[in-house]
Amino acid sequence: MAIEKCRAYFKKFNMEDKILEFEVSSATVELAAVAAGCEPERIAKTMSFKIDDKPILIVMAGDARIDNSKYKGQFYTKAKMLTPEEVIEYIGHGVGGVCPFGINQGVTVYLDESLKRFNTVFPACGSSNSAIELTIPELEKYSNYVGWVDVCKNWQQ
Repeated sequence: MAIEKCRAYFKKFNMEDKILEFEVSSATVELAAVAAGCEPERIAKTMSFKIDDKPILIVMAGDARIDNSKYKGQFYTKAKMLTPEEVIEYIGHGVGGVCPFGINQGVTVYLDESLKRFNTVFPACGSSNSAIELTIPELEKYSNYVGWVDVCKNWQQ
């Protein structure tokens, strides 16, 4: 199970006890916000895309949406999301629990600027009823991201 992959991943950092498992679903931003007791925008949703047949993840704020022109300007291609089957195959987590932790080899992770306005955010931890509260420096450290990008819209205050 993918949450176990996340637990094993965070165990290397003595952080596995910070993983939150909910009695209710956290598969969507709205459900995750209720489960975690936070504002929906603080849910760090992880979207999966394919560039030249290589998987990438973009972690963004819960209220952010991909801006197709910004995405194309950053990655020089149209945004093409992975299918639910491809998400499991390429990333190693199922839709509703996708996160940048305990993922398969060869996945490139980016963090979107929409997250920088928060002290802490809540990304999923591999299942549709889990999350972990992390500071932005912790998210940077544990996500193994390659860089910050600005590819979203609808979140600016």
